[in-house]
Amino acid sequence: MTDVTVPARAPWSSVVRAGRHLTITDLGGNQAVDCLIYDAHDTAVRYSAQDTVHAQGGIFLTTGTVLLSNEHTPLLTVVEDTCGRHDTVGGACSKESNTLRYGQHTWSQHACVENFLAEGLRHGLGKRDLVSNVNWFMNVPVEADGTLGIVDGISAPGLRVTLRAETDVLVLVSNCPQINNPCNGFDPTPVRITIQ
Repeated sequence: MTDVTVPARAPWSSVVRAGRHLTITDLGGNQAVDCLIYDAHDTAVRYSAQDTVHAQGGIFLTTGTVLLSNEHTPLLTVVEDTCGRHDTVGGACSKESNTLRYGQHTWSQHACVENFLAEGLRHGLGKRDLVSNVNWFMNVPVEADGTLGIVDGISAPGLRVTLRAETDVLVLVSNCPQINNPCNGFDPTPVRITIQ
């Protein structure tokens, strides 16, 4: 069993073997956890938000959602979700998006893309391997006109999501460092990750 606390703003990664369960627990509440998923044996096979959304007929992830790859093969299945819904269309924050949204003074702020690049390097992954991601616990409603909002989260301390690996997967996590919007309540906090 793996049981780790991922510090606020930090990356983490692990291979999760087929049949094992990965649980992410929001310790402080209102903490977005960005996530990339790859087939552990062939990282060219990776999570596809488009295939997942199309297959389930909705944009929010929750219990029963099967996270599909770009080859339409199952990677992970959400088997328990005490939060209620999660985002897969909002993307990962970056220095570039921070600058565009919040001003040039945010350029030096750490972001999820930098976490993914640093952690991915440990597994031979680079910038071209960054694809659509999941934002566990992040609240991104779609307005009537089709625009996306980034608003206060619906998570609370102790809420969790548990996923079953359908094949051996490599999971990269960025415990989101964003401080310019309410996805982390403007105060990033640690999360707990277990594999059993």
